[in-house]
Amino acid sequence: MNPCDVSLYGIIDPSRTRGRDLGELTTAAAEGGITLLQYRDKTADTRTLVANARIIKAALESFNVPLLINDRVDVALAVGAEGVHVGQSDMTPKDARRLLGEDAIIGLTIKSEENAQQAPLDLIDYACIGGVYTTLSKDNPSNIGLDGWRRIAAHFRNVAPDLPVGAIAGIDASNLEDVLNNGADGAAIISAIFMADDVKAATQDLKRITDRCLT
Repeated sequence: MNPCDVSLYGIIDPSRTRGRDLGELTTAAAEGGITLLQYRDKTADTRTLVANARIIKAALESFNVPLLINDRVDVALAVGAEGVHVGQSDMTPKDARRLLGEDAIIGLTIKSEENAQQAPLDLIDYACIGGVYTTLSKDNPSNIGLDGWRRIAAHFRNVAPDLPVGAIAGIDASNLEDVLNNGADGAAIISAIFMADDVKAATQDLKRITDRCLT
């Protein structure tokens, strides 16, 4: 397992940035305290994905923040990203690991207890369970809530207690503390960071909550 800090896990998606510069937003979030950053874009063509990922990667050079690419292993390879995050319908962790190597960070979305039970624990470095709450950044037909999150996370706590387990969907400063106090090692956050007027300040607010709850 490759060490990774999911405590304040930013996800930057051009559709949730209000059209602002990806490099500037990345720098602001890194200055604010994100511990991991995922670039997600479900609509762009490959050349645009690579170009944007390079902008984001360059903005992270001065920070100890790994960059993961959502789904696209080819893009991760092209830009030298630290790894990928894959979902239940994306490339399998086994194939991603084969292509990216042992040192890459590979994260996996978990939506159900069945997903958790089938997760290849020897191939992933963290799991992200959700969606916890309603979100506008992705189509989640049903939300599992905190009760569902705890139920699914219990599987990982029993069989892989050292695996970082985060939460995703609809998480912001109003409910982050509840998520962390229910056992999450961190939260993946999109709009509460990258739709904020002041991205750095919004990230700092979330970082304070994270530090208070996890230390």
